[in-house]
Amino acid sequence: MDVSHCREALKNFAGKRVLVIGDLMLDEHIWGTVGRISPEAPVMVVEVDSSAPDFRPGGAANVANNIRALGAEASVVGVIGDDEGGRILLQCLEDKGVDTSGVLVDSSRPTTRKTRIWASHRHQVVRVDREAKHKIPATLTRQMVSAIEDRVATADAVLLSDYAKGVINRETAQAAVQIANEFDKPSVSNPKPCNLSCFVGVGIVTLNQSEASVASGIDISDSSDVERAGRKLLAAVRCRGLVITRGAHGLTVFDDSGKAHHIPAIESEVYDVAGAGDTVVSALTLAIASGLSLTEAGVIANCSGGAVVRKVGVATTNLEEIASLLGDLRFE
Repeated sequence: MDVSHCREALKNFAGKRVLVIGDLMLDEHIWGTVGRISPEAPVMVVEVDSSAPDFRPGGAANVANNIRALGAEASVVGVIGDDEGGRILLQCLEDKGVDTSGVLVDSSRPTTRKTRIWASHRHQVVRVDREAKHKIPATLTRQMVSAIEDRVATADAVLLSDYAKGVINRETAQAAVQIANEFDKPSVSNPKPCNLSCFVGVGIVTLNQSEASVASGIDISDSSDVERAGRKLLAAVRCRGLVITRGAHGLTVFDDSGKAHHIPAIESEVYDVAGAGDTVVSALTLAIASGLSLTEAGVIANCSGGAVVRKVGVATTNLEEIASLLGDLRFE
């Protein structure tokens, strides 16, 4: 593996444009300290800092944020509620330079909002989720497909970020894949196992090891299990490539022939894995859009994940951090 070639390819990320389709979320972080246990119940009492809540894009919105952090352009197609959370999320995205003209409003559902309460900036005390998971109305599905049709031609890649919140369904997923194929644009998906069948024919699928185990029905404990699961999933989804992230074991890339390439993990102190999958799929998509092979793209994606888990909360990485970690990779 010529790592120097991967490092040089990072320069091509600038100017690329990725269309991100999926479940838009708002991540809220509340910081405080714990000094005592509540007399009402055996739970910690968090004294909240005077600073305002820390709002960040989450889910597919975090994918778009990662695309921007890596120097490329991003536009999003998704759904928010007619509420404060949706308005805050739109502002967060616009502040990052993300094109939000494809965001639709559904007054029947809240904007997915995940509130994390932290003690001493390192210990997560609790997470509170406010969301609806029902399928979006047919009228919104048609509007999403129309928004996708209007934006694929100007994109360098299409990325489907699925968190099983009801926004991506079979119709939207298949429309996105077919339109991307018509325009000869690479398509990448990060699906939840329950929705995997919606993504048949997509270019690349990314899953973590737990998701791959559920989707394939194979209990994954070693590289041999990963290879069996990967080949089964390739055949089921009929995609041209598959990436399975494996935490401390790195990641495994499968080409369309079923050949597996194991990429070692970056040695890293892990503070928080939240959002790491978003970072990995973002870097992978940009690398593919820049002309790298899937294995080379996997190397860059692996480094991006190694960089972002060193940070607290849903976060992003940048080209400088990835370039630095590329030099730490050792292949057998």
